[in-house]
Amino acid sequence: MANVCVITGGGSGMGLEAAKFMPKDKIIVLSGRTLSKLEGAVEELKALGFEAYAKTCDTSKRESVKELVDFAVSLGTVKNVINSAGVSPAMKGTQEGILRINALGTVYINQEFSKVMEPGSVIVDVSSNSAYVLPSFLINKKVYALAETDEETFLKKLVKKSNLAKGEYQRKGFAYSLSKNFVVWYAKKCAFEYGKKGIRVVSLSPGLIATDMGNMEKEEGGMLIPFSAEERMGKPEELGYALATVADERNGYLAGVDVLCDGGSTSGMKEFKKKK
Repeated sequence: MANVCVITGGGSGMGLEAAKFMPKDKIIVLSGRTLSKLEGAVEELKALGFEAYAKTCDTSKRESVKELVDFAVSLGTVKNVINSAGVSPAMKGTQEGILRINALGTVYINQEFSKVMEPGSVIVDVSSNSAYVLPSFLINKKVYALAETDEETFLKKLVKKSNLAKGEYQRKGFAYSLSKNFVVWYAKKCAFEYGKKGIRVVSLSPGLIATDMGNMEKEEGGMLIPFSAEERMGKPEELGYALATVADERNGYLAGVDVLCDGGSTSGMKEFKKKK
């Protein structure tokens, strides 16, 4: 039976670039919310010699995720899942919307796909270096645990916390950082839970990447660029290669950690280029 690689947020950006670095003997399923965008990406992959399919999915809805799982299983054995679907502060939406897609979407993807994945398979959850900007006293992992038991309280508490920021963009940015910090934590949690079944889970945190989403954030979020080692944004293909490498089954001992792929900006901000 054929092996299947599912990439959420695969219609463009680093998700689509990751698909291009996957082995061509795997069936690629690209998911996202806009069918026309997915179909264009699938045609691009087919031109490169891949067998690829498009399947719309709203990762903020568990039933939609279940439909994606069923579609992937109908094609073969799900071997790799790269969850790169997400929204950023500059995009339309609310703090709650950001948390539903970025945080609860990760819960739904991990939970539903882990039910059908076999030993030797891999889940990669995409976070962000924004996960590292929060002071430790703002992170409450007891609240994070509510994502699996009481979604509405989970959302309510994190929205309330993000309301401490002044300004609409800042509040959405706060919610975004909380959502991505959650992703790092949740991927680690899943690594130890699913590891018993032979499923490897790891997260990867990009810095500011020159995708459509990244360029939207450049005006407000570009303050980290000067802190990076080369003082530039990342390229989509660089992150695509990193994601594909992390998702590769041969990387079998890389689990329960976050791969910080941000050009060194987090280290630069905290130590090597720290403002005096």
